[in-house]
Amino acid sequence: MSDTTARPIPASTGEHGSMPAWTTASTGVPTSSGAPAPTAGEIAAQVHHGDRSAVDVVTDALRRIAERDGGLGAFHVVRSERALLEAETVDRRPDRFGLPLAGVPVAVKDNVAVRGEPMRNGSPLTADAPQPTDHAVVARLRAAGAVVVGITRVPELCVFAATDSPFGITRNPWDRTRTPGGSSGGSAAAVASGMVPVAHAADGMGSIRIPAACCGLVGIKPGGGVVPAGLGPNDWYGMAENGALATTVADAALMLSVMADRPDLADVNEPDRPLRVAVSTKPPIAGVRPDLEHVRAVVRTVRLLEAAGHGVTRADPPYPVNPLPALARWVAGASADADGLDRSRLDRATRAHVALGDRVRARNLVKAADRDRFRAALGDWFSGFDLLVTPTLAAPPIEAARWGQRAWPRVFAANARYAPYAAPWNFAGYPAVSVPAGLHPGTGTPLAVQLVAPDGGERLLLGMAALIERLAPWPRTAPGS
Repeated sequence: MSDTTARPIPASTGEHGSMPAWTTASTGVPTSSGAPAPTAGEIAAQVHHGDRSAVDVVTDALRRIAERDGGLGAFHVVRSERALLEAETVDRRPDRFGLPLAGVPVAVKDNVAVRGEPMRNGSPLTADAPQPTDHAVVARLRAAGAVVVGITRVPELCVFAATDSPFGITRNPWDRTRTPGGSSGGSAAAVASGMVPVAHAADGMGSIRIPAACCGLVGIKPGGGVVPAGLGPNDWYGMAENGALATTVADAALMLSVMADRPDLADVNEPDRPLRVAVSTKPPIAGVRPDLEHVRAVVRTVRLLEAAGHGVTRADPPYPVNPLPALARWVAGASADADGLDRSRLDRATRAHVALGDRVRARNLVKAADRDRFRAALGDWFSGFDLLVTPTLAAPPIEAARWGQRAWPRVFAANARYAPYAAPWNFAGYPAVSVPAGLHPGTGTPLAVQLVAPDGGERLLLGMAALIERLAPWPRTAPGS
């Protein structure tokens, strides 16, 4: 186990002692111009009050997709005609005045079923037949008045933290030479470019929080059982969850509340008491060193929390010394997802990943006891803290490229070096959220911090994220969007 001795946070000095302004002068990257597009909550209110129709809102979203997606590759399917028909249905619903997502255009990741559309999971080897029914989260979104305007791209079998597949490469709206992260990179690019205000995402080893951090968004992975999972045969042995990507904390909470069928989650309140906040920049994987700017983003953020009255202590969580039990679930989960596919035709890196998973499954190496031990250690550690703050990424997003065609060790190393902080919380099943925390002065790409809480901590995380948003607001979309 890692050293969990509580230590004071070192004082930050110089220009890095406070959160930088989001300006061209401080970041080298221009901020978005013009009035921001309405949030999901604002769109629903407009439809409720009759100020706009769902058809008008969806028409605008489809126009933005047509204008912006050509250079980004966020969408695998754009549901132009069907989305407008569904928007007309929303406008005719007698209960539309009370629907929490009335007329809101949403994007859905290509690993859950959308009735009438194929679910490809990023691979041309999967069936292209239309899905007969909606996944539970899609059904809940539609019941709440949302309109699915498209299905977003993922890496093949959603395996890696960059979004490329035989269908194409998805690019980051902040820097098109870089990835928007993965595996929910298409959803993140769609939201960060302003094509849609919110998107469905799913997270098996960081696949919501990593794209959120890459693209300057709020991304929340709930704890186990809060939102129906149903991601492949076994949810990557219980590590994968459905969640939300949004430009604001309120929108992320609204989206999550609908998918969870828990209206209380939409009621976001900043903490009403001082919290015990642990902060750690130690990577959970040996040999990884975080970029200094990502560490500084954490220090700036926790200084804001400290100034707001919360107790902040430096303390490293008890990451497992042996990461293999979590990695075993990762590769074995992908192996299960590949059952029935011609493995010889998978991308090079995906094929190697699945082959490792085949061996893990053959040897029955996924053990419940491994996860139980980690959760027990975390339970003891979190008895002294209400939540944990870490970096979300260790380095800026990697290049946008056909990573799937490269050798697996190279792809794994690139993923581990830039995005190691998210996966332990899938292994634990704990809720976690990523929130923006400035821009990297060297690359102009977003920085982010990750907040983690024990089981049942979703409202606490959203409340603390809302506090950070108020103290250090961020641009809602990438420059030029």
